[in-house]
Order: sequence, then structure tokens, then C-alpha cells
Amino acid sequence: MPELPEVEVVRRGLATHVVGRTVESVTVTHPRSVRRHPEGAADLAARLTGLRVESAQRRGKYLWLTFDEPDTALVVHLGMSGQMLVQPAVAPVEKHAHIRAALHDGAELRFVDQRTFGGWALAPLVEVGGSLLPESVAHIARDPLDPLFDQEAAVAALRAKNTEIKRVLLDQTVISGVGNIYADESLWRARIHGNRPASGLTRPALRTLLTEVGAVMGDALEAGGTSFDALYVNVNGQSGYFERSLAVYGREDEPCRRCGAPIVRERFMSRSSYSCPRCQRKPHHR
Repeated sequence: MPELPEVEVVRRGLATHVVGRTVESVTVTHPRSVRRHPEGAADLAARLTGLRVESAQRRGKYLWLTFDEPDTALVVHLGMSGQMLVQPAVAPVEKHAHIRAALHDGAELRFVDQRTFGGWALAPLVEVGGSLLPESVAHIARDPLDPLFDQEAAVAALRAKNTEIKRVLLDQTVISGVGNIYADESLWRARIHGNRPASGLTRPALRTLLTEVGAVMGDALEAGGTSFDALYVNVNGQSGYFERSLAVYGREDEPCRRCGAPIVRERFMSRSSYSCPRCQRKPHHR
């Protein structure tokens, strides 16, 4: 599942190649790709046609475009395999290109989604905390790369949760943008085991953790995100290479890059968690 850095890479590509362009037509070839838009494919296509893209925005792992029509946003759900590709109209159509928006300059914005968990949906914009957000994104918290992210408020929110710290990091209503990969990487950098209760961590420890969350996301963003297969690409179809820098995720039995102990993999919330048994001590249970 794409996390904040991967979504931000896509957002930047859209800001460069789509913002300022006008949508001339929209073609939907798979109904699942518009299932979050209750009015259906014809309505989405009709409402987008003729609109000029004003901005590409993101909060956490959520991405949307705004237009010259007030209060309208196109929310893009990347799902497990969604790609937003900008291609010349004459380029061969990808096998799983389920939505194609023709732009006035001869390019096409294509939503390619092999597993069809993602899609497009129009949503009204609402004001939340001084920001305009799509109604479907209004409940999502700010992320650590947001200039208005309040670290002390986030520390208080974390300490109020009497559950595992990793579980809280994955809660998008507390801190957004963090998924399984970057949760493990941030916890390793902060020397905290993901099973430690959030309420039992000190404020300095939580500040360190949040700082590392921002740092690991920043590092991943510079590397273009993490691409484990050909599904994770930017708008030009290029893969990120942060996978090469991962310290724990996916490195079971490999030596910890800090102390040399073998990295362990454990089950957590139907996922896999990776940690160093020496650097990240597990909590003691009575």
C-alpha cells in the first residue's frame, strides 16, 4: 500500500504535469474504479469535462485535485496498485488503464490499477482547521511533513492511547501518512518496540519518535519512495529506490545495521512487523 512519500511523489508529478491543464473528456472502462462515486461513471465524466486543474493536494496518504469550479475535488484512491500516469494521447493504452482523462494539450492522465482496489470520486470541499479538504478526507489528521503539524498536540494524542504504539502510528485520525513500512523504520530509528503501550512512553521518547517519523519520510521522499515491484511508480512510470535504505522492514534474519543482531519478524494486526531484538526491547508482561 503506498504511504505518504509515495503519494507525495505522485502529487508533485501531477502538480508539474497536470495543474493548469483543462480536461477535455473522461473515459471510464472499469466500474470498480468509480465505485466510490455514487452517481456513477457518466456523472463523473460529465462533471470533470471542461474543468481546469487548479492544484494537486495531499494529506497523509490521501490525494486530490482541485479545479476552477469552487468546492469540487477529485479524490484519488491509489489502493494497492493504483498509478496516475501522464502519457501522450498516442501512447499505447496500458492493460489496466481504467480511467483516462484527455487534457487540452494532447496529454492524457491515466489511472492504471491492476488490482482495482483504487479509484476516483468527486467530493465537496469543507473547511477543517483552516484548511479546505474533501469531505471524505475531513477526518484525517495532519502528517509530520505538514507545515502546520503540531508535534506537542500529537504527543498528547499518542499518550492518551492505551494501546500499542505501532497501532496508534497506523491510526490516520491521530497522525496521518504512516503505514506499515515507515512505522517499522521510525520505531527502529527511535529504538522503540512497536508493542510498547503508547501511554507508557515518555514525552521525550514520543518527541523523538515523531521526529524520526518525519525524518524517515523525508529520506524516502528524496529517494522517490519505496518500490517493491513495478506497481509503485511516479507519473512518468519511474520507480523509487528507498527500499535499498530500509533498516528493518523486509530484512528478517539480516544483521541490524546498528548493533548486528538478526532482525526478527512478528505478526501484528494481520501484518508483519520487523524490529531489532537488541535495540528495540519488547515490553515485559506480568
